[in-house]
Amino acid sequence: MPLDNDVSRRTMVKSVAAAGVVGTAGCLGGDDGHTITIAGTSTGSSTQQAAQAIQRAANEHSDTLSIDVQVTEGWTANLYEFDGGDFSTIGVDNNSWQAALNEDPPFDDDPVDDTPMQGFLFTSLEMHWVALEGSGIESTADLREGEYTIYPIEPGFGTRLLTETVLREDGIWDANNINNEDTEDVPGAVEEGRVDALCLYGANQVELAGWCQEVDIRSGGELYLIETDDQFEQTIQDVPGATFVQQEPYPYDQDVTSELGLDDDVTHWALQGQWGFGPDVDPDAVYEMARIANEHHETIREGDPTTLEYTPEVMTGVLMDGVEVHPGMVEFYQDHDVWDDDWVEGEV
Repeated sequence: MPLDNDVSRRTMVKSVAAAGVVGTAGCLGGDDGHTITIAGTSTGSSTQQAAQAIQRAANEHSDTLSIDVQVTEGWTANLYEFDGGDFSTIGVDNNSWQAALNEDPPFDDDPVDDTPMQGFLFTSLEMHWVALEGSGIESTADLREGEYTIYPIEPGFGTRLLTETVLREDGIWDANNINNEDTEDVPGAVEEGRVDALCLYGANQVELAGWCQEVDIRSGGELYLIETDDQFEQTIQDVPGATFVQQEPYPYDQDVTSELGLDDDVTHWALQGQWGFGPDVDPDAVYEMARIANEHHETIREGDPTTLEYTPEVMTGVLMDGVEVHPGMVEFYQDHDVWDDDWVEGEV
């Protein structure tokens, strides 16, 4: 079933997020170094935050690599950007990637011909439900009965693709009105009372994504967590690409547990994101980007508090079987004794 709006369109870059050499190639530069241009996602997203943080670390700790970050419309959209030749380095989640490879929605009606090679893990995003006071929503069972306005994250986001799959499988999607606004606009929708419930997410069990923090601030203290019933939790476990996670609530500026007395673990559905690289990205540049992540994650964390405690082992945690790995990453993994011969090396 197609998405409510056409997220399979071949989107254009919305704006430039960082100064520097701008071009469509994934790796530019002269004899003295390289510039990797990354397709992030929207302003305030976890991917943008992660990309800009490693950009900062490259500026401080590399003589051979500079990183440029541009704003795009999401992980799913980035695969179309890559296929169209607009970017050679993208932030992408494994669920969207597998959907593209299998020509599952939204790639069934508009498939892509080319996808990148795998790189390394940069985030794990954990999604959860909140509602607004006055909505009357207590649990996902209420949402299944329907007639609410819900925000299931911005179309084009990998988090949206996975969330939509979960909600469709559970019966929540068709029973409710779907708000499709951009993440930069939804805090205003919350402030104006135009939504009843939202799917928000944080990164690596540390803090909420930037736009979710803005929702928190502008909600006027009216957000609260809702319960997930057994059916919804089973749906998460049955959907390929979704990881069932129960953990403590993310930190909010308000007490989101008081409405229902939820002070224990909260149910999340999670997915992982990685940097994907095209065959025209120089292996030396990819290796250097991985080196920076491994050796200078403390610097990266200064720009992105959710940054993982990078080790070569952690970086491989996102690799999918049967999908080519960029040669620059293969060399990095081999040098750190974490390469598995069952993985597939790509070509440049």
